[in-house]
Amino acid sequence: MAIILGIDIGGSTTKIVGLRPDGSVIAKRRVQAQDPITSLYGAMGNFLFTNALQLEDVEKIALTGVGASYIDGNIYNIPTEQVEEFTAVGVGGLALSGQSRAVVVSMGTGTAFIWAEKGGGVRHLCGSGVGGGTLAGLCSRLCGTRKYDQIVKLSVGGNVNNIDLTVGDITRNSHPSLPLDITAANFGNVSDDASASDFAAAVVNMVLQSIGTTAVMACRACGCETVVLTGFMPNLPQAAECFSLFTRLHGIQFIIPDSAPFATSIGAAMHVGKTQEIKA
Repeated sequence: MAIILGIDIGGSTTKIVGLRPDGSVIAKRRVQAQDPITSLYGAMGNFLFTNALQLEDVEKIALTGVGASYIDGNIYNIPTEQVEEFTAVGVGGLALSGQSRAVVVSMGTGTAFIWAEKGGGVRHLCGSGVGGGTLAGLCSRLCGTRKYDQIVKLSVGGNVNNIDLTVGDITRNSHPSLPLDITAANFGNVSDDASASDFAAAVVNMVLQSIGTTAVMACRACGCETVVLTGFMPNLPQAAECFSLFTRLHGIQFIIPDSAPFATSIGAAMHVGKTQEIKA
């Protein structure tokens, strides 16, 4: 069948996709990463079994992500290629969003900011230690859980106004770029009766706003007005509203494509297969 598998071995999860020669996606799977080698073989076995595929159906394997450095040589004698993670992020982000040029943001355990342009290559702009790891670590202390699903459930019922300081809390004068309802200081106005839900909402808000602010500065540096968000955190319930605020304030378009969590694994498979377009 000449399938190409793209496998992104991350710090906390491993994502795998299968591409046909025409660029169409067979399926996507995600598994928890206990260690790089176990998660790799577990993801492959799960993917092949659930899609009724055999090893003989796989033509090539593309590995990327931080855990890929632990894998040497071919897997099951299938030609295996290591793809530099920033390249995979950029290629996958542009393909899923349909853009020809953009700042592509990989929102993982930490956050990477990539400049990608079709025909112009991919360049790592900068990175931030603020990401999913920040979300899990702070919520483990402030809310008693580091599990993603529980954090999401708590945060949806929280009120950030019980935690954050807004511009309206410190002045009555607004400015076109500083409306009174926007954040002046994350965790700058913590109420004595703030709940675990309030703290969860505030941590989510702080992480998303930090990423959005850096993305705006990256766009300014590149002379671009488009950001493509990839990873699992763009699927947070608050993400669309948070990034729409940045659009309103700064005129930057934030795109959250379908299959955003699998952008890196898709980009790796496309790079190895020399695929020009992706078909969902």
